Amino acid sequence: MSVTRSFEDLVAEGAAVPTEGWDFSWFEGRASEERPSWGYAVSAGELLAGAEAVLDIQTGGGEVLDFALGRAEPARPVLAAATEGWPPNAAKAGALLRPRGVVVVTAPDDAPLPFAEETFDLVLSRHPVRPYWDEIARVLRPGGTYFAQHVGPASVFELVEYFLGPLPREVRSARDPERERAAAEAAGLEVAGLRAERLRMEFHDIAAVVHFLRKVVWMVPGFTVEAYESQLHALHERIEKEGPFVAHSARHLFDVRKPAR
Repeated sequence: MSVTRSFEDLVAEGAAVPTEGWDFSWFEGRASEERPSWGYAVSAGELLAGAEAVLDIQTGGGEVLDFALGRAEPARPVLAAATEGWPPNAAKAGALLRPRGVVVVTAPDDAPLPFAEETFDLVLSRHPVRPYWDEIARVLRPGGTYFAQHVGPASVFELVEYFLGPLPREVRSARDPERERAAAEAAGLEVAGLRAERLRMEFHDIAAVVHFLRKVVWMVPGFTVEAYESQLHALHERIEKEGPFVAHSARHLFDVRKPAR
């Protein structure tokens, strides 16, 4: 027989789980997210097998790059580097990726990439805060590839707007893939492929909501349990009565080339 846990117990659990890195295994059984059909990490592994020099931008805790490099074995790029802006994640990524020969550089997400021009034939990124197309074009070799999975517009906004209320159209339309395509082309890159999907998410308890908002901090900026306790309590009761809270994530996949000379 299942035991119903109290709001206070669940919130305390969600508030205590460490948030470093991009390992989402804690959510198993608590929340779920449909995965894009294209299988980003597996496809990245296939590209890594043929790459000489690779850069992973905003690697988080390095989990996705580590998986992709494992898929590429025994092939391995001669040069492999990654950037990460949040020091706790950079430390975690360094520990995870160092055995694979990856150099992890702590670098602000909004600063120029700390590498020379035309260093890499492959640049990867999974869920960058923002793609800096001029910098991507600068560090790519002619004929090189940028392969990345981006977060799309109004991603998980059912949850965001539950806490913040209706957001302006310009906020909801940010991260539009066609605008990003235009920006990539303006930087001199060629978009060989662009795919977009909207994917179902379910939050099965309030602990999962709390941990998600602590981990993905840009969803509800400044989120704390104390600031949103009344809304959290109401959402807890709603989940208890009606079942999982449903939201939808937005993802798009870029396959981009720097023209050969």
